[in-house]
Amino acid sequence: MNTGISINRGEDEYYMRMALSLAMRGTGAVSPNPRVGCVIVDGGRPGGEIVAWGYHRAYGAPHAEADALRRAGGQAPGCTVYVNLEPCCHEGKTPPCCNALIEAGVGRVVMGMEDPNPLVSGGGAKRLSEAGIEVTGGILADECRRINRGFIRNITAGRPWITVKAAVSCDGDMALLNGESRWISGEESRRRVHMARAENDAVLVGIGTVLSDDPALTVRDTDGRSPLQVVVDNRLDTPPDSRILAEGRCLIFAGRSAGEERERALLERGAAVIRQEKDGSRIELDGVVRELGLRGVNYLMVEGGPRIISSFINERLVDEFSLFKAPKIMGRGMSMAGDVTLASMKETISMKRLKVNAIKEDIWIEGVASCSPDL
Repeated sequence: MNTGISINRGEDEYYMRMALSLAMRGTGAVSPNPRVGCVIVDGGRPGGEIVAWGYHRAYGAPHAEADALRRAGGQAPGCTVYVNLEPCCHEGKTPPCCNALIEAGVGRVVMGMEDPNPLVSGGGAKRLSEAGIEVTGGILADECRRINRGFIRNITAGRPWITVKAAVSCDGDMALLNGESRWISGEESRRRVHMARAENDAVLVGIGTVLSDDPALTVRDTDGRSPLQVVVDNRLDTPPDSRILAEGRCLIFAGRSAGEERERALLERGAAVIRQEKDGSRIELDGVVRELGLRGVNYLMVEGGPRIISSFINERLVDEFSLFKAPKIMGRGMSMAGDVTLASMKETISMKRLKVNAIKEDIWIEGVASCSPDL
């Protein structure tokens, strides 16, 4: 298999970008599967005509290759297929994509990256090659890894890609000392938060945020599905009339000693309760995120207050930051990372792949945390 060198590299990248754009259409709907797009080009010749395209629309729906082949009808023989992730070679909810490509008689498959799933992991490319199909890999590999960072993290580490979201003042506060925090950021920033929720599989807060703000954590003012709502609540103090329980999709992590009566009241409201195995004064976040990974959550956004955010930072369970910084000075308040204590500058967490944008009156800062394991 040719894993990176292509005589038509520029052309391959052009069509791979199309596949990546198509893959993004599955955002918020395909987990625990990856986002995948597919473009079928006549013969792969310079200026070749696009015969068909497709993408993975939802978990359980046909994969991108199958969607594109359906659109192609009988025009696929001899064509080049561009797909951002190695075609699968195992039987899951849908038949193996490798078999479909072989049966369709395609001449070449260009893939962005190898599938890290042990059930595939090079097996798809090998099967295609053995069938006489030319395979080229490694096209826009970094971009391909980026759009499936949650899938990769879950497959390789058993947990979701974790983004910490916060609205902060110029001096780094999330709230005044009395707990007041509405509204630090502007209206457009808040709309962007709803868009971000739609892109994540779950949103997590601590019990402090539930008691102080009574959030719904749903998607409003934009298209998209509301994520799973997750609460870290050691003693099951979540009130049964909380807005977070309204949609019946709330998962609460509690301690062993939390009262059974409280649990029954929450179960009656449609919540699911998971108790940690060890008795203690705090929930182990590593266990929380691993349980979410097992439940098919590839992308988790932490929207809680300073205490829960500090806990994620202290445990180095942060992959990305999404900070909306408002041009306000709040003085003595509640810092986003107020419970984080570092012994030296070497322990600080920096941000890589930094993106800074003006969102009307606010500044939106996004970056991958330096403590995030490489993909």
